[in-house]
Amino acid sequence: MSEDRFDAIIVGGGLAGSTAAYVLAKAGLEVLVIERGDTCGCKNMTGGRLYGHSLEKIIPDFASRAPVERKITKERISFLSSAGNTTFEYGSPALGAPGAASYSVLRSKFDRWLASEAEEQGAMYVCGILVDDMIVRDGKVCGIVAGEEEMEADVVILADGVNSLLSQKLGLKKELDPMEVAVGAKEVITLGEERIRDRFGLEGSDGAAWMFVGDPTAGNIGGGFLYTNKDSVSLGIVTTVGDIDYSGVSVVDMVDRFKEHPVIRPLIAGGQTTEYSAHLVPEGGFHMIPQLYGDGVLVAGDAAGFVINLGYMVRGMDLAIESGLQAANAVLYAKRKGDYSKSTLSVYKTALEGTFVMKDLRQYKNAPKFMENRRMFTKYPLLLEEILKAMFLVDGTPSPGLVKKLLPILSEADLAALGKDGMLAMSAL
Repeated sequence: MSEDRFDAIIVGGGLAGSTAAYVLAKAGLEVLVIERGDTCGCKNMTGGRLYGHSLEKIIPDFASRAPVERKITKERISFLSSAGNTTFEYGSPALGAPGAASYSVLRSKFDRWLASEAEEQGAMYVCGILVDDMIVRDGKVCGIVAGEEEMEADVVILADGVNSLLSQKLGLKKELDPMEVAVGAKEVITLGEERIRDRFGLEGSDGAAWMFVGDPTAGNIGGGFLYTNKDSVSLGIVTTVGDIDYSGVSVVDMVDRFKEHPVIRPLIAGGQTTEYSAHLVPEGGFHMIPQLYGDGVLVAGDAAGFVINLGYMVRGMDLAIESGLQAANAVLYAKRKGDYSKSTLSVYKTALEGTFVMKDLRQYKNAPKFMENRRMFTKYPLLLEEILKAMFLVDGTPSPGLVKKLLPILSEADLAALGKDGMLAMSAL
């Protein structure tokens, strides 16, 4: 057995883990972060958008030093049929205002940077190591087991991703429900800065975030996303694991289908795929949150299910960072008391309840159920297309007037279902 002992061991070098490491090391604690990837971020797959408010209060003006890609100042949402699209856009400098700015990021770069910030504060990182088990004595977590190595600590923070087997082993988390997790597949396609600006109507370092519903998933529950980086786009598909067999179209084929859609194809023409990744994504929101603390252990980030998917917006990184901060604060409190029991570490959840993390997750607790509505991905994109086509198509045929054009379209729609879905949307969102 190794004689190494730390104040805290953190499993996972993502945003939650490195945030906790930064705060704890800055406070003078001996901190070890164990990351199974060869480098921090190399296994982290995300659409690629960071809402900066949570990290800003820990590392003020971080965006001036961190490898962020573009500040998002344009929001787009598209409902796609096989050949058409109905797109809504909002663009405003307000999206990049202090305190509200969000950024496209490439996790392989950004996570390495955040880890280096934690290392500068004194945290120790060991990469390329898989944690196999936990050391538990008299019901208290006392460290980790990695291969033949055992390392002990006063407390362990589990920030090891959505499929946290360590949390399951400790009985803190149940086995994943296929309808509470999604599989995401993403390509980074390099185009060059000039093409990015020209094709997306951007100036300087401004960026765009674009969400898609409909044809790309072939009826599966899920959607597409596109984020502009400095000289590339992050483009991909997310679909619920329990729904993968619905359409008979594989996730890989969904990505290809998305890339070939008439809206997307000209935007990525001439580009080169420089990165491809796939990963599980927590989708259950408030209802999949596990037990967040135990004797000598805390759970943070994706391992805690801290992701909000509203269809038009997906948030996870800001929740992960905040949970890492609050986990670190709970550890500091426990150290002052000299007590790492479940009772003492419960301050972690109490603190989270006072932040946007639990408040927003609770506010949108019905959103995952609403997003399981298949009409969102099949009928409504087609209905919107028919309505817009009736409004804008001019072919020389005498017009009966817009109202008379729309009546046949609406009469064929299931208005009762539409009304019910509207009420569900109001409840969920």
